[in-house]
Amino acid sequence: MTGVPASAAGGSSGAHRARGSAAAADGARTEVPGSASDPADEGGKAARGGKITAAAVNQASVWNVANLLTMLRLLLVPGFVALMLADGGYDPAWRSLAWAAFAIAMITDLFDGHLARTYNLVTDFGKIADPIADKAIMGAALVCLSALGDLPWWVTAVILGRELGITLLRFLVIRYGVIPASRGGKLKTLTQGVAVGMYVLALTGWLATLRFWVMAAAVVLTVATGLDYVRQAIVLRRRGIAERAAALEEKDA
Repeated sequence: MTGVPASAAGGSSGAHRARGSAAAADGARTEVPGSASDPADEGGKAARGGKITAAAVNQASVWNVANLLTMLRLLLVPGFVALMLADGGYDPAWRSLAWAAFAIAMITDLFDGHLARTYNLVTDFGKIADPIADKAIMGAALVCLSALGDLPWWVTAVILGRELGITLLRFLVIRYGVIPASRGGKLKTLTQGVAVGMYVLALTGWLATLRFWVMAAAVVLTVATGLDYVRQAIVLRRRGIAERAAALEEKDA
């Protein structure tokens, strides 16, 4: 017999079928470029869609409860000033309403930071707006009290000067690190809030005497914690400079 062996024939036809299948597959891929079945195109669309979705989520996260409380505190500032200065600024009823607005602002200050940290609601807007809102309501209260003659101007100057100075100092040393909030700073904030709140109310008698001593304690804490922040900033800057110098020496070596 002179026929081709079955194994060879099967192998030849199998090879032809394989080559035909590969060509058909290639043709199918080249026939519909950029279709939904293209993995590269799907990956590009998925990446772009993911970026758009992430951007939308980040944008929406600005409107969280912590930031809304911060916005409320900012809106309370002009309302507080209007109530504080209503009817000449000495009417007990208006002063009581002003105290209520001030108290709400202080309470929201405690809650918005706690909510942001606990539920991961920290945003760039909150980082900027929260300290502005804190200083705005406190500054407005101090200036109103001094303008009405209830509080000496030097007290207002010391407290506001310290707050603005420490804020500037934080920005100056931010390249070396962050100065953390201390327990003394938190106690200072609480004492200031209580003292200013007592001055906003039209108190008389022994309560008026008590508020004087509470404000005196607030001023002492303001100065003491301010000096401590300056010390921390100096230490942080020296440490940062030393670490950079050591890194450069190691790189040169």
